[in-house]
Amino acid sequence: MGEIVLAAKMTHVPTMIMSEQEGPVQGTRQAAIDGHLEIARRAKALGADTVVICDTHWVVNAGYHINANDHFEGLFTSNEFPQFIQNLPYRYEGNPALGDAIAAKARDKDVYTLSHQLGSLELEYGTLVPMRFMSREHEMKVVSIAAWCTVHSHEASRKLGEAIREAVEASDSKVLLVASGSLSHRIWPNDEYAANNGTFTISKEFNRQVDLHVLELWKRGEWDTFLKMLPEYADFCCGEGSMHDTVMMLGALGWDAYTGKGEVVTDYFPSSGTGQTNVILPVQ
Repeated sequence: MGEIVLAAKMTHVPTMIMSEQEGPVQGTRQAAIDGHLEIARRAKALGADTVVICDTHWVVNAGYHINANDHFEGLFTSNEFPQFIQNLPYRYEGNPALGDAIAAKARDKDVYTLSHQLGSLELEYGTLVPMRFMSREHEMKVVSIAAWCTVHSHEASRKLGEAIREAVEASDSKVLLVASGSLSHRIWPNDEYAANNGTFTISKEFNRQVDLHVLELWKRGEWDTFLKMLPEYADFCCGEGSMHDTVMMLGALGWDAYTGKGEVVTDYFPSSGTGQTNVILPVQ
């Protein structure tokens, strides 16, 4: 019988890749990288063999979609930031059976979901950035779920999260579940970026304050309060992908019945106007 052994909310900012390259950003994201390494070490200690990543950089406009290829390999250049992430090599194994099972469980809940095994369907950097660093500590199979959901309800994404848990428990996989995305996500307007040292600053102090309050709720395990504010938080603070990644993760963890306390393994930091962190959520 399978199980979700650990969950985490993880940053995937491109500056993490740049932090290991020569230039003005070199070394500045080491804390975020260290957070990824620590999450992988915890997952390894718990026996995780597969990581399921809810990726807010995979945009979908109809239905829910899962990349369930058995093998991923290539060179990735971001079409959003080709100057930041270019020719990034990757090679990972997949878990097609688990991807198919998640989609089937979701459809049983009337959440239209398709699992794809298409060699030409590439991974997005919301998956590739965490895997870039976590794979240094622990090799895991990868299942990627689209979480930039443009016409989808949080209720449907919560049910998809339930489907993730049910499919994992019916499998023989031990899973690290990742919500890959920021907290607030208002990127600096292009004509304000340079004047505000945009790479290292937040675009709205309101967003910073709400982000910090949310992290305190997570650390105290006050999930019922957080869930009540989640729709407005995602709206007013421009949550990345409308925070469908977080909704999926909490759906899998039990929603308002979840009582775990978040452990911040990377202190909150701003990046290009957005609010970022790495937080471990224990599975009960």
